Amino acid sequence: MTDVFTGRLTPRADGLHPPPLAPAYRSTALRSPRHAPIRMPSTTTEETGPVFGHDMIAPLDHDLTANFGSGGAIGEQVFVMGHLRDEGGRPIAGALIEVWQANAGGRYRHARDGYLAPLDPGFGGCGRCLTDDAGAYSFRTIRPGAYPWPNGGNDWRPAHIHFSVFGHAFGQRLVTQMYFEGDPHIALCPIVQSIPDPAAIDRLIARLDMGATVPFDARAYRFDITLRGLSATPFGAGA
Repeated sequence: MTDVFTGRLTPRADGLHPPPLAPAYRSTALRSPRHAPIRMPSTTTEETGPVFGHDMIAPLDHDLTANFGSGGAIGEQVFVMGHLRDEGGRPIAGALIEVWQANAGGRYRHARDGYLAPLDPGFGGCGRCLTDDAGAYSFRTIRPGAYPWPNGGNDWRPAHIHFSVFGHAFGQRLVTQMYFEGDPHIALCPIVQSIPDPAAIDRLIARLDMGATVPFDARAYRFDITLRGLSATPFGAGA
């Protein structure tokens, strides 16, 4: 069987995503390619699947405050919610969204994370959900803490949540990071500032949504995600 080259997926926009080499983000000097990328049309492989079923998602997978341990998570509880759309603004239903993050002290539950902040016995830092028919998703979690990283001597990562998103097709896969409105470290972070377009950076910042906030419980932040196209959510790099 011969693949049919249709090229139906919109090419990724130039100047939207972080460049492979960003001098202020020092580790890119060692891992960035030395040749220009080759652009190829999409094939049926990139334009179809994967497909995820609702039976793959456990009842607490979307609640990072309760899906690990038995004592509950420590820190400011927040809801993160939004809509997943394609390059034409159409909602994407049944898409898998996975998240992972540091705890309230800025530490990941990872063997190689040696930051001095303590681990939270009630927080694993991972979750997942499927978008509904309107492309909507929602997580309950802890607002993560900032943490230092060995880049320039005194660089700190803003509070952020990592997102992995599968759209209708493998060619719509997006791995990115979400930041919180008002964080002063956003403008100081070499990873964030490696994105050349200020408007693209703005699309990585979740906004406080008082209409979705639950009184005396948890504030809500809205983070909409667009796959591909000129208004796409940028790829996020780094830790």
